[in-house]
Amino acid sequence: MQTFNRPSDYIDAAREMAAAGRPALARLLAEEAADSTPNQQDKARILAEFPGPSLRQED
Repeated sequence: MQTFNRPSDYIDAAREMAAAGRPALARLLAEEAADSTPNQQDKARILAEFPGPSLRQED
């Protein structure tokens, strides 16, 4: 079972989902990685690797 303790854990999972043809899930995982990354340039780089609109449903 994979744990998600670091941004890199989310990025690894996002890459796996992208390779498996699941871009929406990859984008959601990338957004989680970006949220837990303090550096703005790193956030932008992560989201650029997994382009697309946010699919989050926030209340």
